[in-house]
Amino acid sequence: MSETSKKVVYSVCSMCTVRCPIEIEVENGAVKHIWGNPHVLGGRFLCPRGAAGKVFENDSERLQGPMIRSGERGSGEWRKATWDEALDYVAERLKKVIETYGPESVILGDRGGAFTDLQKAFIKALGSPNYFNHHGSCSNSVHNAHNGLTGQRRNTVSYDWKNCKYAVLYGRNILESIGTKEAKDFIDALENGMKFTYFDIRWNYTAAKADRFHIIKPGSDYAVNLGIIHTLISEKLYDAEFVNRWVVGFDELAKFISPYTPEWAEKESGVPAREIVAIAHEMAEVKPAVILYAGWMTAWTEDDYYFRRSIYMIYALLGGYEAKGGLLFNKNEVDAGYKPLKKFVDLVPKVDKKRFDGVGWKYKHLSADYGLAQMVPHAVLNEDPYPVKAFINYRFDPLSAFPDPEKFKEGLRKLDLLVTIDVNYSHTGWVSDVILPEATYLERTDSVIVKSGPKPSLWMRRKAVEPKFDAKPKWWILKQLADRLGIGQYFPYNSVEDIIAFQLQDMGLKLEDFNSKGTVSLAKDQIMWDRKDGLKFKTPSKKIEFVSSMLEENGIPSFPPYESSKEPPDGFFRLTTGKTAVHTQGTTLNNPYLNEIQPENSLWINTAEADKMGIKSGDTVEISADGVAQTIKAYVTDFIHPTAVYTLHGYGREIPLQSRAFKKGMRDNTLMKGLLTVAVGGNCPITDCFVKIRKLS
Repeated sequence: MSETSKKVVYSVCSMCTVRCPIEIEVENGAVKHIWGNPHVLGGRFLCPRGAAGKVFENDSERLQGPMIRSGERGSGEWRKATWDEALDYVAERLKKVIETYGPESVILGDRGGAFTDLQKAFIKALGSPNYFNHHGSCSNSVHNAHNGLTGQRRNTVSYDWKNCKYAVLYGRNILESIGTKEAKDFIDALENGMKFTYFDIRWNYTAAKADRFHIIKPGSDYAVNLGIIHTLISEKLYDAEFVNRWVVGFDELAKFISPYTPEWAEKESGVPAREIVAIAHEMAEVKPAVILYAGWMTAWTEDDYYFRRSIYMIYALLGGYEAKGGLLFNKNEVDAGYKPLKKFVDLVPKVDKKRFDGVGWKYKHLSADYGLAQMVPHAVLNEDPYPVKAFINYRFDPLSAFPDPEKFKEGLRKLDLLVTIDVNYSHTGWVSDVILPEATYLERTDSVIVKSGPKPSLWMRRKAVEPKFDAKPKWWILKQLADRLGIGQYFPYNSVEDIIAFQLQDMGLKLEDFNSKGTVSLAKDQIMWDRKDGLKFKTPSKKIEFVSSMLEENGIPSFPPYESSKEPPDGFFRLTTGKTAVHTQGTTLNNPYLNEIQPENSLWINTAEADKMGIKSGDTVEISADGVAQTIKAYVTDFIHPTAVYTLHGYGREIPLQSRAFKKGMRDNTLMKGLLTVAVGGNCPITDCFVKIRKLS
């Protein structure tokens, strides 16, 4: 009888975009268990999606080899191809596009996050400025809001839950739409006595933990914050020393806020004025140990940008930057005394060309780090500002993530080349010319990343098992394409070990340093900057700019008059969506374990409104907008605002090869017609979608 082979591999999960550190037990070359990395998380806990990575690894319905389209786009007619055939196909068509229209006619989009160096280097090496990610349908407004105030993105700061004494969340269902460590830290903070106020349009598990909970009118969060700011300023509850030292534009804010009293905010939001005043006082009593969660999926309304700005303004008023229990600046390897982690994107010459989406020239106040994916169909269909002819789509599914997928698909069909690199089938992959299967996160080692924070560290995703099917890691795919396209000099490696050696060469570290814990800590203690003289805001004034130079120089007011959120027409409801701990939008719906737990979504409807239509829980209803209709089962409850309905995002998959998820539940984004727009924060206003409901059975 042969001896059992066992090993433990430390890695980084990829079942969602949180990317938790994990510990993988491997037995006889197969994954036995997946746990949280106890050296980082302080325990082996993990969310359902992370645990279900094992079954995804063995799923026969995931991508298994390169495929080239043999029928019309979206017909589902494919032929299997060898890697050489598929890569040659892509390279030849990219060459033709570049020769005919120029390198800027090629665009590359991905999910964003930390592991983006190689794809950014690839599109830059082609000579195109056109990298973008999914944030136009997610967190563009909060990233750009913080950037306009401080010169830094949202993820340059983190929350000090351990020392927080008061928290306010706005529609951030932190205990269901979860990051594992963050959810644990939040619960630990509550157990340590943190008070918690929560605003949402409906009850959920996060609301159940709140000291104060208010079901508010959809889109009125900004009004609540204006009422809070009014109270902090008019009653002099703010941190005057911090404001005087670090804020530009306080007087202008004080003047702007004058009419926006708590009583006014009550009329807008439904939150009693006395509650708004009480919340302001409770925050002021424990300042700066206050966390106001600025948001994650923040593509809500047209004025979402100004709402997110108001959150960071309250932080500034409370002195909450680089403060115990508040916001801490994330420190990197340089802050910890190391030389920078080397990046391949830095090897490529700068591309001085106009972006396809208007960022940097039409939308000068928006960050090119994220771009505007919603502009893809406009640029393709109108050849504005120039022809866009090829789209390299890496682990990204705009036909699932963005509003109006039929309009988006119309643009994709006009491309000369659409290639998708993914581990799974997607709606966008289904209309591609070529699908290149990436090895799963359990089957590949990726580049080292810097996990910035008060105590920065290096993380690495490491291969645990051999690929089950004919899939390849991203670094190999891009290297093969680069060599075929004559840009291989910017990818000077032959193995992932070469990549890691290159990255670490100036830091005095090596691959083996990750063996014992999966990460390398770069600081023994938290790195804290001096709040008097050491804060590093990157605005022209080097301060927090309530009057934003970035906005004002581009003709955008820092304090436009408040506009009430749009009201649904008579007989209509505002469609809102959210997430669950069980699934990562549409990407995990076909997972055998997770599909069994939550196979379809339902539609939350307020009891009084449902009674008017004769609808009871479990009834099948039709939900429609602008000539598009979907069916879904109703969930009738008192605990949702009467003007809104709610469902989980990502269901209603239309890919026949995903048999478990196929046509299960409602595909919400098909109803969001006409919303491929650019709000002031760079986000699509996804919840500005109004629908009719009628009972079917």
